[in-house]
Amino acid sequence: MMRFFLFIVSFFVFGICQAQDAILVFHKTEGFHHESIEAGRAFFQQLGKDNNFEVVTSEDASIFNKKELKAFKLVVFLNTTGNILNRKQEKAFEKFIAKGGSFLGVHSAADTEYDWEWYGQLVGAYFVSHPQVCEAEIQLKKSSHKTVEHLPEVWRRTDEWYNYKFVNPDIEVLLNLDETTYEGGENGKYHPVAWYQELENNNVAIYTGGGHTQEAYQESHFKTHLLQCVLWGLSRNK
Repeated sequence: MMRFFLFIVSFFVFGICQAQDAILVFHKTEGFHHESIEAGRAFFQQLGKDNNFEVVTSEDASIFNKKELKAFKLVVFLNTTGNILNRKQEKAFEKFIAKGGSFLGVHSAADTEYDWEWYGQLVGAYFVSHPQVCEAEIQLKKSSHKTVEHLPEVWRRTDEWYNYKFVNPDIEVLLNLDETTYEGGENGKYHPVAWYQELENNNVAIYTGGGHTQEAYQESHFKTHLLQCVLWGLSRNK
């Protein structure tokens, strides 16, 4: 009887701890607006249901304040574009990261906040141009990393492939585009398309260049990649 009681208590406490995990999926745009945002929002909401974490989706920048950001462990910029936060909101986000919050940027998160140097370092690079949506080969660079360990050595998939500028030298490259397999690449042999940084407070910043198309959020490998990015940001799979 006592063993059963302890099991119930443990299960209840574990459930509470897990339920405290929450992520903010922010999708405000002040530039190009991706039609795939709705598919991405639905995908992240389903991830939360399937993996027992709370998901709040919003395009309201007023949520970037000390009180509300405190509720989240991870902030996702889902296909954001342009100048989306004012200076007060930027400061709140900087404090969120400084106090141990993590960040995940998806696709046009790199087409966001060009005049905010701190953000440029966090996201890891800025968008400069892209060819039309096409198929390309992606090289697996860190096969043991949780966010990409499910992927083949060469991953062939279709998306909108960004060329980048101001690449942060501190990033750790997870995936690299092979520019010989498509037309329009401008970065050369070193063309990261997914990367991460380990920050000072055991928190992380992750970026993945995929996610332009609605179809991406139905693609098995890409969905698993995003899931593992979220779980890594929540420190569940380190």
